[in-house]
Order: sequence, then structure tokens, then C-alpha cells
Amino acid sequence: MDKPPAPIFRRQNAIPSSSAIPSSSPAFGTPVHPPRPFNVQAPKAAILPIILPPATLRPLAFRTFTKKHSLTLTSSALQELASFIGRHCGSGWREEGLAERVLEEVARGWKNRNGGVIVEGTSKELHDILKTLEGNMSGGKIVGQARGLPRGDSMLEVQDGDAINTRLGIRPTTLTREDSNASFGMSGLGVHEEANDDDDDDTNDPRAWLNVVNAFEQPRETTKPSLLPPASHKTTVFRNRYQVIHQRLLRSEAFQTSSVSSSRKRALQRSLSNQQSLKITPIANMLGRHGSNHMLLGQLVILPTGDLAISDLTGTIALDLGQAVAIPQDSAWFCPGMVVLVDGVYEEEEESVGKGLSGSSGVGGTLGGRFQGFFIGQPPCEKRQATLGISGPEGGQDHTIGGGFGWIDFLGVGSERAVGAKMRRIERRLMHQQPSQDAPGRGRAVVVGELNLDQPRALQALRKILSLYAAEPQGSAPVTFVLAGNFTQHAVMARGGSGGSIEYKEYFDALASALSDFPTLLQASTFVFVPGDNDGWVSSFAAGASAPLPRKPVPDMFTSRIRRAFATANAEAGGGHGVHGSAVWTSNPSRLTLFGPNHELVLFRDDLSARLRRTSVAVKRGADDPEGAPPEDEDPAADDAMQLDDAHEAPAKPGPVADDVRTAQKLVKTLLDQGYLAPFRQSVRPVHWDYSSSLHLYPLPSAMALIDTTAPPFCITYEGCHVMNPGSVLVPGRKGVARWIEYEMGRQGKLRECTL
Repeated sequence: MDKPPAPIFRRQNAIPSSSAIPSSSPAFGTPVHPPRPFNVQAPKAAILPIILPPATLRPLAFRTFTKKHSLTLTSSALQELASFIGRHCGSGWREEGLAERVLEEVARGWKNRNGGVIVEGTSKELHDILKTLEGNMSGGKIVGQARGLPRGDSMLEVQDGDAINTRLGIRPTTLTREDSNASFGMSGLGVHEEANDDDDDDTNDPRAWLNVVNAFEQPRETTKPSLLPPASHKTTVFRNRYQVIHQRLLRSEAFQTSSVSSSRKRALQRSLSNQQSLKITPIANMLGRHGSNHMLLGQLVILPTGDLAISDLTGTIALDLGQAVAIPQDSAWFCPGMVVLVDGVYEEEEESVGKGLSGSSGVGGTLGGRFQGFFIGQPPCEKRQATLGISGPEGGQDHTIGGGFGWIDFLGVGSERAVGAKMRRIERRLMHQQPSQDAPGRGRAVVVGELNLDQPRALQALRKILSLYAAEPQGSAPVTFVLAGNFTQHAVMARGGSGGSIEYKEYFDALASALSDFPTLLQASTFVFVPGDNDGWVSSFAAGASAPLPRKPVPDMFTSRIRRAFATANAEAGGGHGVHGSAVWTSNPSRLTLFGPNHELVLFRDDLSARLRRTSVAVKRGADDPEGAPPEDEDPAADDAMQLDDAHEAPAKPGPVADDVRTAQKLVKTLLDQGYLAPFRQSVRPVHWDYSSSLHLYPLPSAMALIDTTAPPFCITYEGCHVMNPGSVLVPGRKGVARWIEYEMGRQGKLRECTL
């Protein structure tokens, strides 16, 4: 890469010749203020530019962007900031605190422009922010209100009353409620500030606060996504996954130098070389360091030669896991496509030892030699509260932890810091209004597993389940029923001819007939249908094989009679003030939220367990445990921070843990530690590149319904996320038994069974 010219030889931007009226901020809904003197033509104090190395600025930039604002700086962005600060702040950038002031303004401006978590040096937003600051600097200091930066959310020296009030958390008198609500994602929920709005008759039904978020409508992309994107977007998928996990690790105690140790940090220290604090080494930095010990964070990949390798943003190196031990033992799967932590020794090729870069292709390519891994583990997970930066019952600003993304509206239902406390008050009011003390709770989600409509016993099992809930007292029906595919055992639409589609529609007509027998449930609950790989239209060309994720709902032409059944039931109920029942055909995966960001339930139908077993990499078993079980003095449920539901009672120590429980723990830990629903290679589980953001589990959801027929049924809590798997509605090997999961929102799910 060509070295840029020294700052003193660069052409400086011309000073604006006129002073324009500062524009309002659409992001924060601030009004247009009266014109104020804009000191853009004031003589600037002389500053002697310097060449500031990016490595010198890195600690200060890390403290400002990552620790304070939870942003990740790329090397190109750090280079731009170092060049800007060296040119405009000179030698006083450190002693006078000039650089810290500039970095603070850039970080705030980036967040106000919704630039995302990763700050790219080539982005137009960063260049606009620096250009704005450049015209408002004198003597290395920022003077006046920078045009383009929102008033009241900046460190600039302004005296405007509304700006000062906004910075202190006081609402300006000229700011309308509608504008401010839209700024933080509040308008979509209909949340208002008046206290008496909690008593509105229109919100007495909890289902008024129920939302089903389709994966194709999830607001995470800054640009318009496409099903046929350019090839460069495939690289962006990996970069985003890597950056999210990397910034998550930087906030972990195990990767920070601190005198305070926790149980998790002690466990990691004991298992990974007993280091005082763990440190990640970029792969390119191992060049010329033969025999040195490193910890790598990268993606497991397969080289064209068929060998296993690990790759990060700087390079790739062959990986030898013949002597590697999983930490903790037998606690997770490791498959190509996953981002993992590997601790080991770098070994250069014999002919290249002592010869510098010979034998390797350099930075950005595949390094010569290999990396001998001794320990391999999943990147530690981060709790939802730590990611959102909230704690306490009300989640107020005085109860904050971590960096926090509490102001970000990930799903379009309102951010945690903006509407979380209000939603919790509404939830307490509505959920405590039970007809009687003995009546079951209204805030329940009934998750029915795979429902094969071409099996007569499956419809019989569904009728039995619905009859149990229809017999409950009036007003206590579950808020939602989740029915998952595959809705046929085989991909009937791939057989060719018109018979496939006609047969497929007949199955849903039979389902409509079964649902019509329970009009009270159709009137009081929301039925959510999640498709599988055998469902239309994708199965017509995939023939039941792995289809790209996310996948669209079942087409309306097959489900028209089911919608008609709901319309008939609602018409019989009359036009009351309550919310009518509905059928929602959503994508796979999708999200179900209740009371805004308070409860987030991920719905995902996939046979993950079988795919993990097929593609996993074999690692060495512990010498003291040839069968792969943990030592007797080690409790996997305790070390992995897992809590088992009553459906799987943990045996008393020191007995071994049941195989089904161990399998469930491995599946849950692997998926949540990866923070991604499809941690495989594209050839194993294809993903639509531009919609990959809908597969991220960051921040962790409150709960997750993983419908996996190749895994045992379970209800497990890991790092505060409750994961449930009902399996198939018909219990294999037990004739005449139906199984499903009843989940109390915000609490625990439980496996339920009944005989047909």
C-alpha cells in the first residue's frame, strides 16, 4: 500500500466563505434554531502539523470508541483519525487533551448518523464528520457548533439553551413528542409519555403488544438488500461475524488486564495456559516468530488441498488439531465455518526458519508452516443485559453495566433504553389481571414441534392439544401458538406435475378443518406458522435439501382456507374492543416480541444437531476420560452456566450426566457462543448474504424455540437465554403420545405430553 504524503504537503480544504444556518438533526428530531453567529472566518491559531503514527493513537482511540461507545475501529479508520489529529491538533494532541476531544466528537457523530458498530475508514459518514470538524477547529480546539452534528449531544462549547437542556437529559420545550419518539424507535409501539396512557382500553389485551418480525423485514441493513447481491457481500458476512465476536471478547473480563478476577476468568486461566489475561494475536503477526505461543481468533476453513486451516481478517494458516483438547471437555461442536479460539504454537516450515517472509505469501494470504493447536474453545457468550447495558428492575440510566447498545432498536419495536421501563409497567398491569388466582397465565406461548400434516395421527395430536387449552377458563388462553414445519414428511412439490401442489394444499385444508373446531382459541390467540425445508416454494427445486436461509413463508395460495377459518371465528365473536385472533405465516427464522424489547423469542426450524455431528472436527479426548465424559469433579452444568428444566433433572453427584442432557448442552452452547444460527460453510448451509443479519443472535434473545427433530427434547437456560426444543409433535417410539412445550414469557418452559 502506498504511503500517503506528509500532512504538510497535502492540499488543505478551503475555508467556507459564508455562514449558513445550522440544519436540524433528522435523527434526533431537533427543531431549526434561529441563526447564530457562526465563527467560521475567525483567524485560526497556528498549529504545527505532525505525523502521528496510528499505533500511538490506538490506546486512546480504543478507550474512547470501544470501551465508552462500544464501537469497533478498523485499521483504515484509525489511520484517518491519526492523520486528522496530527494535522489539526499538532504536538499538543496528548498533553492538552485535544485528541480525546476530537475522538469523542467523531464517536458521537458516528452513532448519531447510525453508522453501525464497525467504523470503516473508507465510509462516507466518517469523511463527512471529519470535514465538519475541520471547518470548526481553531488552535487544535473545536469552537462553535459543528454543522451536521446534532445539538445537545456533543461536547462542543455552545450556549444554546435547548442544546444544554438536551445534553443534561431535559426535553426542549420546542421538541414535539412525535419527533422525539421516532428518534429512538418509540413511535412504532405507540408509546407515549402521559401516565394515563397505561390505562387505555385499547391496550387491555396483551396481544396488542405482540409482534412477529419477519427475517426479510428485520431492520439491520443500512442499504437495500438483494437476493442477488455482488460477490463482495459474501466477504462482508464473514467480516461482520468476526467483528461482532471480536468486540464481544474485548469486553470479556478474561481478555482485560484487571486485578479483579471472577469465577469465569479463573476457569479460563486454569484451562488456557494460566495467563494473567488472554491476548488475541492476528495471524499475520506470527510471521517470523517460530516456536512462539499464541491465541488465535478465526474461522475454521477448508483449504483447496483439503486441509483444515484458521482464517481471520489478516491471513490464513494451516491448523493441526491432532493434539488439541476442547475447553471445557466435550462441551461444544467445532465445525468448519465457526469462529473459534485456538491456543497453540506457530511452527514455520523448515526451509523458511530464519529467512523472514520466505515460504509464505505474506499478509492477506496463507502463511507458510502450520499452527499446532493445544486448546480449542468457543468464544465466551455475553448476556443480553450486558450487551444492552442495562440492569435493575426498571432498566433506568442509573442502572447501567458494560458498554451497552441499549439505545439501538434492533427489531423495529423500540429500543430497551427508550421504551423498556414503560413496557415493563404495562406488562405488570396487563399480566396481573387474571380472572382468578387458579387460572393459568395469559402470557404463555405454546410451541408445537414438527407437524407433518400428511400423518393422520399428527392432526389427531394437534386436536388433542388444542382441546386441552380450549377447556381452560375464559380469558386465560395462551397469547400465541407456534406450529412448525416440515408440514409434510417429504418434499411433495418436487415430484413434478400439478399433483404435488394440489396435494400440498389439501393438507392445509385439513389443518383448517381441525382449527375450525376451536373458535375460542382462534378468537383469542395468534397462531404463528414457521416453514421447514420441505415446504413450498423452495422445496420445489431443493427437493428437501438445505435451502438458503432465511427462507420465505408458505405462499398464500396454499393457506387461504386457514385464513378464512380465522375470519369466520372473528366474525362470530363480534366487533369488540379486544384484538382479534390471527394466523401469521412467517419466515424461517423469525422473531416474536412481546411488550417491545422486553421479551424476544427466536423461532427457528432446522436439524442442527445432525448437521453438527456430520461436519464436526474431531478433537483429542482427555487422557483421564477415554469415553469423552468430563472428570467426576467437574459439573458441566455449573461450568457452562446452564440451568436444567424439571423435564431433565440432573442426577445427583458424582454420577454422570444423562446423554440426552449432554447432547442438549453441547447444541445450545455451540449455537449461542457462535451468536449465529448457521455457523457452517456456505456449501453446507447456504445463507442469503444480504439477509445474514437476521441470523445473528446478538444481543442474545430472551428465549429461543429451536425445533430440531434430530436432537432430544429439552428446556435449557444458558447465559440467561432459555432455549427449548419440542422435537416432533408425535413422540418417536411411543405410539399415541403427543408432546409440546408450554413457555411462560420471561420464565421457564416445560415439556408437556398427552395421550391420544
